[in-house]
Amino acid sequence: MVYRKTSVSICRRGNVTSGITPFLLLGGFLFQSFSLIGLGIFFFSAAVAFQVITLPVEFNASARAKNLMLADGIIWNDEKYGVNKVLGAAALTYVAAALISVLGLLKYILIFFQGTREEEN
Repeated sequence: MVYRKTSVSICRRGNVTSGITPFLLLGGFLFQSFSLIGLGIFFFSAAVAFQVITLPVEFNASARAKNLMLADGIIWNDEKYGVNKVLGAAALTYVAAALISVLGLLKYILIFFQGTREEEN
């Protein structure tokens, strides 16, 4: 939870990571500047880390929402199965987004290291 609070405070300061990353990566690829690509990868990795850190929070929120709906009488016991499925699917959308972000980050890292290896030759 400490890591999440720290990452939230970093990301709230202007939302730098998601705002500047596409420009750094695009500029790095267009101008073949590996320093810009590296900086873009750094910022993108911060955004990916934030997504991964918040995954347990999303699952906990779904569980708490289900319990609150039961306690407040919004749903009945016979509706519990459907609510579990819907809230579980909602939480899995965050898992899918985090997985796509991790794979995208790996793609950029591989491109970066392939380009630096070619530059050395």
